[in-house]
Amino acid sequence: MCDCDCHKNYNLDTLIPLVGVITDIKEQTPDVKTFRVNALEGGKLFEHKPGQCAMLCAPGVSEGMFSITSSPTNKEYQEFSIKRCGQLTEYLHSLKVGDQITVRGPYGNNFPVDTELKGKNLLFIAGGIGLAPLRSVINYVIDNRQDYGTVDILYGSRSADDLVGLDEIQNVWMNTPGINVHLTIDREQEGWDGHVGFVPSYLRELEFSNDKTVLVCGPPIMIKFVLQGLQEMGFTKEQVYTTLELRMKCGVGKCGRCNIGSKYVCKDGPVFRFDEIDELPNEY
Repeated sequence: MCDCDCHKNYNLDTLIPLVGVITDIKEQTPDVKTFRVNALEGGKLFEHKPGQCAMLCAPGVSEGMFSITSSPTNKEYQEFSIKRCGQLTEYLHSLKVGDQITVRGPYGNNFPVDTELKGKNLLFIAGGIGLAPLRSVINYVIDNRQDYGTVDILYGSRSADDLVGLDEIQNVWMNTPGINVHLTIDREQEGWDGHVGFVPSYLRELEFSNDKTVLVCGPPIMIKFVLQGLQEMGFTKEQVYTTLELRMKCGVGKCGRCNIGSKYVCKDGPVFRFDEIDELPNEY
């Protein structure tokens, strides 16, 4: 391997596809499924940290980068929550339990759960499938509950049917001491008695104190107005983290697809603090 830093955040092992077997599939919403993947001999394919990604490969079809949504504290398997939105994801959604795929990883950096986030009060803000990258962090924090302060989770989607992982949210997160969950949907829906409204508006209504470190993931327009709302509430950009893996393609800084300004998302991210994003050109 050369002496440059182009291989930052990965090693040669991450370039070699590993064969995994799908051992469970959960239909989370009409267009989102969570796939549980094991090594052929059982257990996890590799170790990872919260916020890292992996390349799922369907030989002869395509490959793509997806967040690892299970926590590193889970030693039995890894999970990927995938929204159907193109050729590869359409194929992945057609797979059944027992089918095999190849996986490369882990790629990218991670949320600083053992450094900057440790001991802090945390606020997670997610929209739609944006909960997937944060799920790994949330469950890591729950499994290491003594290392963190209060935890608030603000999560919204278009409708109640589009809330990803609602069973886990209601049965695990809402029943964990020190975890406060705030759910919202965009428009009124029959049978929904919770909050109705967009995530940025609900954020202002909740009036969180600004003594929290914030982790945000969701549609770009949501993130834009969430950040604006946080700043109005007294949060600084140094208190806010997000993940930008949507731009990644090869994962190793070679194809250039995620290059923006002086950054490669796959090497320098996908996790960024918002003051770092200020350094990127406006096109991002």
